[in-house]
Amino acid sequence: MTGQRLTSPHTLRIGTRSSALALAQTYWVRDALRDHWGPQLTVEIVEIRTRGDEILDRPLAAVGGKGLFVKQIEEALLERRVDLAVHSMKDLPAELPPGLSIVAAPEREDPKDVVVSGTEDVKLARLPRGTRVGTSSLRRAALALRLNGGLEIVPIRGNVQTRLNKLDAGEVDAVILAAAGLKRLGLEGRIGEVLEPERFCPACCQGILALEARDDDDVTRRLVAPLNHEATEVAARAERAFLSRLEGGCQIPLGSYAELRAEDVLTVNGVVADPSGRPCFIVTKAGRPDHAAALGEAVADTLLRLGAGRIIARLLSPAKVA
Repeated sequence: MTGQRLTSPHTLRIGTRSSALALAQTYWVRDALRDHWGPQLTVEIVEIRTRGDEILDRPLAAVGGKGLFVKQIEEALLERRVDLAVHSMKDLPAELPPGLSIVAAPEREDPKDVVVSGTEDVKLARLPRGTRVGTSSLRRAALALRLNGGLEIVPIRGNVQTRLNKLDAGEVDAVILAAAGLKRLGLEGRIGEVLEPERFCPACCQGILALEARDDDDVTRRLVAPLNHEATEVAARAERAFLSRLEGGCQIPLGSYAELRAEDVLTVNGVVADPSGRPCFIVTKAGRPDHAAALGEAVADTLLRLGAGRIIARLLSPAKVA
């Protein structure tokens, strides 16, 4: 990607988590910005440890959800210690803090989930009863049980390499991970089965990077604008609208995947499942890309009408449900 050049030197400070995957994603953003703007742009990477990196012995749903991976980085943005944050967009809560916005979404990496095991060819639906499958995601656990009710789900936390190490050590027989993370780390050779979105809906915005900046920082917004990918941005709008409508977080087994299949047709898939895998409500709608947010909300509303609301109410407020 080449383009304009800066007329005077400028330094951009990027905040990121310190995991190998977070750094790989941030290095990609740094290199893309340098390629576009040339040597006048200096990029400094500021590693920030988040609460999500510190709490590894409890499920996310029990300790505050996905915001644990971004709160400290967003605080650094608001305090002007960094100018830009690079997140995995699926880690962002549906609502951002006042004063911050997603200013660019680069082209999406592979959005699918994958199975990694000790064998090259594995089929999740055909694994023997009692097979231990590691995942910390309620969505992945529910959809795995929907495909194969005989699986034993083992909660595991940690970064990609930590989860692979637990697999290699025999703590689990297989793990379910995001294809995007493995590919960004050069570990796609570990993939045993690709789970297609039609039967195993990804998390909202899985595979998408979110570049977040302050609303009052026009310079940073202009610098990162060339990295935005229109089709990815459209998909993200639909999926985040879906997430917001359902007030979803790590406490709910839900997912959404939007794809611009033609220049003027956007399809949006949505799923809400019981943690046991059944019932599982699935909805697909198609519409115009300029109505992406409304389409995402419509998928969510249809799921609620079908009965997904009962699952959500029970999981969010169990004491209020008979």
